[in-house]
Formats: sequence, structure tokens, C-alpha cells
Amino acid sequence: MMDRLALLEGAYVPLSSVLGTLDTEEGWRPTGCAGWAVLDLIQHLLFDTQRALVALATPADVPADADAVGYWRAWQPTDAENAADLWRTRVTASASRGLAALTGSYAEATAAVLVAASRLDPAARVRTQGHVLRVGDLLSTLAVEAAVHHLDLVVSLDRPGPGGEPLAEVRMVLTELAGGSLPRRWDDATAARRGTGRSPLTAADRLELGPVAARFPLFG
Repeated sequence: MMDRLALLEGAYVPLSSVLGTLDTEEGWRPTGCAGWAVLDLIQHLLFDTQRALVALATPADVPADADAVGYWRAWQPTDAENAADLWRTRVTASASRGLAALTGSYAEATAAVLVAASRLDPAARVRTQGHVLRVGDLLSTLAVEAAVHHLDLVVSLDRPGPGGEPLAEVRMVLTELAGGSLPRRWDDATAARRGTGRSPLTAADRLELGPVAARFPLFG
């Protein structure tokens, strides 16, 4: 298994680099998250780095109740919850000092997360979103989140997508959630988009997946 600090760095650094190239007009482009503009998604990503920093500074002295896969099993927000999340995110983004401020804050926050994570034992336990995870598992969830949203970000932008290692981590999580099998003809980006409901399953997909197809999306 790839070192998860390196995995997270491999998700954060390319994403931050892409964000640093965006102009104001591109901030209003659509993304792979239905109804979300680029600016909305950047604010959401910034929220996630803040969650990471809080988690890394919140030790737990009880056993872990989730791992890098189990964390995602309960992550199935409703349409109403997604709409409320978008509203909160857009309001916060609108109060920012613009695209450059958001992308700059993201670069600073991701660098801080990596430093904070490097100072902890991967087996140490921390709290986040009602769960207790080992640090290594937390870093996996952060890398998966960043990789999926990197794919979302570049849907309407001429920019590179996430690297191979973060996408492979996404596929690993989805494969485990699916019970051990995804179509081999899917590349990792396709697996990420279909496994999270960004793109629909085809008739051939449903035939190959069988009963597992009813469980898609595997997380939102």
C-alpha cells in the first residue's frame, strides 16, 4: 500500500496547482457536481482542509469505529442535504475576496494539513464527523475526496485531472464498497465517476454488475 501521506500529497499538490491557474471567468464554469460552479467547489474543498486540520488536532482515546472504506459507507446525502450544502457553501464563497483568495487559502491549508499529518503516527486515532479513524485512514479519505473533486473541477476546464495514485485509491474504496468487483473495462476515472453517481451506469454496466448495480452510487 502506498504511504498515505505521500498519497495525500499526490492528491493535494496537483489540485492546488490547477486551482492556481484559474481566472475569474473560469470560476463560474460548471463542474461535475450538479448545480455547483467552480467557485462553489473550491470553497467546499477549503472546508475539507479545515475539517482535516481539526481532525488532526483532535486525538481520540477510544478504538477506531471506521477505516478508509467504512467511512464512506454512510456517506449518502439526500438531495435536500446536497441543496442545503450548496447553499451554505455558495453563501460563504460569495463573502470571500474572490477566486484568487480562495485558491490561495486552499494552497496554504493543504500545505498545513500535510505538515500536521507528518507529525502524527499513522496508527494514532483522531475524531472527524462523528467517527474515530486512524490517521492513515483519515488521510485516505482526504485523498479520495480531493481526487473525486479534482475530476469534478476539470469537467469544463482544459486542465489535467488527478494523478494515478489518488484515482487508484478511489477505485480501491469503491471496489470494497461494491463487495470486491468493478468492471475491468472501466479506467479509474470512469470508476470514480460512475461509482459516485457523476455519470450513469450503462445497460452493459448493469448487466456486468448484476445485483450490485442497485447499490450505486456507492457514495455521494
